[in-house]
Amino acid sequence: MGNILKNSWALFSGYFVLMIAHGFQGNLLGVRSVIEEFNFIAIGAMMSGYFIGYFSGANIIPKLVGKVGHIRVFAAFASMASLSILIHAVFVNPLIWTFGRFITGFSLVGIFIVMESWLNDRATNRTRGQLLSIYMFVTLIGLSLGTLLLNFSSPEKYEPFILISLLLSSALIPILLTKRKAPKFKKLGYIDIKGLYKTSPLGTVSMFCTGMIHSALFSLGAVYAAAMNFTIFEISLLLFVVTVSGGIFQWPIGYYSDRSDRRIIIIFCTLFAALFCSLAIFSSGASLENMYLAASIGMDKIMFFIYVALYAGMAIPLFTLNLAYVNDYIPKEKFVAAGGGMQIIFGMGAMFGPLLCSLVMNKFGTNGFFIHLLTFHLVIGLFGLYRITKRNYEDNPESTFTPLPRNITSLGIELDPATGADISSTDKK
Repeated sequence: MGNILKNSWALFSGYFVLMIAHGFQGNLLGVRSVIEEFNFIAIGAMMSGYFIGYFSGANIIPKLVGKVGHIRVFAAFASMASLSILIHAVFVNPLIWTFGRFITGFSLVGIFIVMESWLNDRATNRTRGQLLSIYMFVTLIGLSLGTLLLNFSSPEKYEPFILISLLLSSALIPILLTKRKAPKFKKLGYIDIKGLYKTSPLGTVSMFCTGMIHSALFSLGAVYAAAMNFTIFEISLLLFVVTVSGGIFQWPIGYYSDRSDRRIIIIFCTLFAALFCSLAIFSSGASLENMYLAASIGMDKIMFFIYVALYAGMAIPLFTLNLAYVNDYIPKEKFVAAGGGMQIIFGMGAMFGPLLCSLVMNKFGTNGFFIHLLTFHLVIGLFGLYRITKRNYEDNPESTFTPLPRNITSLGIELDPATGADISSTDKK
């Protein structure tokens, strides 16, 4: 472990700073958009811009990395991400902010691809699991600290935007100073969507719905809380609880999914997530159209935080549950290719999640946020119950649940020690 950290300190240091900025940026824009009185549809379109840029970059940037190299791509897109947040500070306009979010998503996926391909180059079969654990830990802690930075200054001021730009720019320093030679880029393999659906209808449908759920949860969570008249501290605390709870619940859920019919665990998690959505809506005892929690800390608000924490614990592990379940029906050598295909399906859902959620919020009020989440959880649950009647469960001992960051690319999925990647040249020496 010590050698891993010593050899990868530059990567993890830059990535950690990047995750702090990433966790801060999206939530800052969500709160500011409510203050600026953007309507829900404009906010949803803006947040979808990030996932459209992310999805586009995931398909374009690998070719660019192969042409110009890892370090140049990292430097270029870190600079673009730093520039895009300053655009938000100067031009407070929904259309311009949507374009800015597209640039941010396009830039960050480029950085993630560089980071993950570099880690894969350094990993061996003996260290791959350790690297993935560190990667997951750094992601979780960085995002959590980023949400707490909402308390740094008022979202109406320019200082938070400057801080994000500084963080993104400083993330360049460690990786540009590293002495280790950049790796050769590996081409990403994919299994087409039709083939994935034939292999696992439940895994495919669940992953698409999970994209709809996660993109809305992480992009509009701050918008929801701000519209509910939460204080900045309460908003940051709520987002912190969501992030940490989602990480903590991954391990026990994964443990039980590896020892039982994984479909049961998926259905259990998604139906309980729907239940906690309902409890969150009615925790204040207010009507569906107009639920504003009391400004003071009371039992209703405490219960609301508990319900949201439990919801996140059930909902966030669905991403890796879906991946593990699909791997139950394919040979080990296709794990990474299947992961790439599942990322495409997740991305298709994520592109439309915030926009659709904003339409529901525009129709039903602020609590349309939870109505959107609840609806797609019910779709997963009901479809899962249907599929259980159509297919017997097949155990694949080579397939395991591995906790993964929600922003991981198909290259990062190779860090899963269960993918059976070849031992690197450094391991053979």
